[in-house]
Amino acid sequence: MIIGVLTVEAHLSDAHSLKDKRRVIKSLTDRIRAKFNVSIAQVGALDTWQSTELGLAMVSNDQALIHKVFTTIVDYIEAKGELVITDYRMQMF
Repeated sequence: MIIGVLTVEAHLSDAHSLKDKRRVIKSLTDRIRAKFNVSIAQVGALDTWQSTELGLAMVSNDQALIHKVFTTIVDYIEAKGELVITDYRMQMF
């Protein structure tokens, strides 16, 4: 069993309040959860309205599959244009 963890740090330039940020993050996390079947939550920068840190987890028996799904998710987030990814890290356990 392989556990993959993806941490994404991002900037929300259009958010002007925590309410704006929550709306964008909630919508994005719901779409990612449904489309990619991964666990996702906001794990950092909770009180900062223009930045966020998302944590994603996936379990599989194939490390290449986890890497492919995480890469696709990073591309998906960038393509949506709601967030600008400033950093991301993938770890396998």
